[in-house]
Amino acid sequence: MSTTHEERELRLRVHQLTWESEGVISVHLRAPGGGDLPVWQAGAHVDLRLPGIITRQYSLSGSPTDRTTWRISVLREAAGKGGSQAVHETLRPGDVVEVVGPRNNFPLVAGADYLFIAGGIGITPMLPMIEAVAASGASWQLLYGGRTRSSMAFLPELERHGDAVRVQPQDEVGLLDLGALLDEPRDGTLVYCCGPEPLLAAVEERCASWAPGSLHLERFKPRAQAPVDPDAESDFEVVLEQSGVTVTVPAGMSVLEALEDNGIEPLNSCREGICGTCETKVLAGVPDHRDSLLSDEERAANDTMMICVGRALCDRLVLDL
Repeated sequence: MSTTHEERELRLRVHQLTWESEGVISVHLRAPGGGDLPVWQAGAHVDLRLPGIITRQYSLSGSPTDRTTWRISVLREAAGKGGSQAVHETLRPGDVVEVVGPRNNFPLVAGADYLFIAGGIGITPMLPMIEAVAASGASWQLLYGGRTRSSMAFLPELERHGDAVRVQPQDEVGLLDLGALLDEPRDGTLVYCCGPEPLLAAVEERCASWAPGSLHLERFKPRAQAPVDPDAESDFEVVLEQSGVTVTVPAGMSVLEALEDNGIEPLNSCREGICGTCETKVLAGVPDHRDSLLSDEERAANDTMMICVGRALCDRLVLDL
């Protein structure tokens, strides 16, 4: 899962706000003194730290070739935890915000044919991907669904791609017809999907028979996990190889929580196993993966884990910390 990146802590100025659709606003960020921002690639996201210590992850939806501006696009969610409301209600041009990144857990793999599937605000990481793929000359298709046409962001931006884009508002045509595209595996086709959990789960199910490595997903929220009984858990030890420190992780506690209780503060952000900030190399032992980021193949390899939610399936876990 890890991708090479050099994260930066930046203070950026809100240059402009633009409405992309009903409920979706884009925030254009620039360095206060001008100049270039860090390099990023399609699929990358950043952490936006908002007043009140609210940290949220947002995909970079602009162009990687524009080094002066980062664009993030935010759907207002009335039932959310306050991050989207803070963006919509409090951010204004001229405000300075803290941004950490870029980080890329959803990299665009080189290929000859692509199928992009986006649901709602899940279109955001697809935009720079589509630009990169179109420029490369590879073949591609986008299936883009949403509740209503008025709620679907970036439709004017996508119009120039013509028939390669299929826009399917649910109130006009119903749910996306995934079967027509996915029930028959296509050799050499890479599938990229981002959107609400029901869409991701449906795409995962239909791509189960595809070749390993064909499907690439990004989640904005943790996927549903099987209930965990704390009484069935046992304490285990975590050895930090770099520092030589050993910490006991009690039942009902993640590795990160136990480290913090012992005064050790690894980098972390979402604390939900979706952003990748806390990804840590496993040197020995078997992790209990509870994240929503690693693929089945990456989990089986057991060489990395998200310590913000993860535990161990063994008595002793050795981490590269």
